[in-house]
Amino acid sequence: MPELSLSLALRVFAPFAFGYFLSYLGRVVNAVLAPHLVAEFALGAADLGFLTSVYFLAFAAFQLPLGILLDRFGPRRIDTGLMLVAALGAFLFGAADGIAGLTLGRALMGLGVSACLMAPFTAYRLWFPAARVALANGLLMACGGLGAVAGTVPVEAALGPAGWRGVLVLYALAVVAAAAAVFFGVPEGGRAAAPPSLARQIRELAGILRDPLFVRVAGATIAIQGTFIGLQSLWLGPWLADAAGLEGSAVADYLFWIALGMAVGYAGMGVIADRLARLGVATATVALAATIGLLATQGAIVVLPPKIAAPLWILFAFLGASNVLWYSALYQSFPVEMAGRAATALNVFVFLGIFACQWGVGGVVDLWPRGPSGAYPAEAYRAAFAALLAIELIGLGWYLLRRKAKFRA
Repeated sequence: MPELSLSLALRVFAPFAFGYFLSYLGRVVNAVLAPHLVAEFALGAADLGFLTSVYFLAFAAFQLPLGILLDRFGPRRIDTGLMLVAALGAFLFGAADGIAGLTLGRALMGLGVSACLMAPFTAYRLWFPAARVALANGLLMACGGLGAVAGTVPVEAALGPAGWRGVLVLYALAVVAAAAAVFFGVPEGGRAAAPPSLARQIRELAGILRDPLFVRVAGATIAIQGTFIGLQSLWLGPWLADAAGLEGSAVADYLFWIALGMAVGYAGMGVIADRLARLGVATATVALAATIGLLATQGAIVVLPPKIAAPLWILFAFLGASNVLWYSALYQSFPVEMAGRAATALNVFVFLGIFACQWGVGGVVDLWPRGPSGAYPAEAYRAAFAALLAIELIGLGWYLLRRKAKFRA
């Protein structure tokens, strides 16, 4: 591995960060597009939940083969090819004339960006010193948080001149540009050795899935991070409109500050973990403390009146950014040549959790009739979010009770 100069670090970091920025924008954009999709296609809450969550289902379905591909062929080439699939999906989504076309486009978008987080995670594990991986990952996730910011007020503003279909076309063109930046900007190489045989890679992947530490972390993250990302990327918008009674631009403004809180959280978590590591505090310890704060915040949101609870979503987003620390702590517990598979294996569980959260919340909310204005009552969201919190507490208990499985550095 060559010495990592500042210019080389930027070549490795920046193109992937641009791709992840766009990945997160596409992930959350339905929170702003939702009223337009509901109006044009007569979608119910369960329909909207499924349409949005199919992105995460397609994403999750490709994670295990993705890990093998990343470790075998490298993050640069795999990420480039998949982003072109995401661009195609965005074009199809924007051109759709029914729920089938919307679903296909959204699924291809999810499949296409499935490497936008794991490819840089793998590249940073290969190129950066171990002591700086958590910081690099935190800064990457902060760029994703900025993508979530771009998916709020800026998208709302673009809907006027471009319409929701035009927004998807512009997004597709940006993804093509990101694919070109990764392919022509990121250097080839960085791997410690030639990849093993495919059969050996599959056996090692099976070993990761059986590893007691992986089981410990995955059992918690499927519930906790699945809920965090599932709510942040879809249901906060409808909650703000229906439960808190906000309208149009006010919802987009709130989503902007929530997304900004998440972006600050991602950068802050990386910096905090980096500083505390020098004092001997493990990354997993920082992640656990933030996770406990996240669940406490969610509990307050459930019990407080919606208009009082609304600002707490910003704190929820900040603390939810601790997911980057779980990834860093887990995949550094495995050999560098298994980094891609370790990260993507965890991502399978997280994104299955997101899919279940988004579709499940829609199903629970649909149990209540809409009011005269078309809004669902606050009680519907409270019931759905309380059920999620109960599942998350079970996940936290799973993690705490399996202490014999230790992190390895």
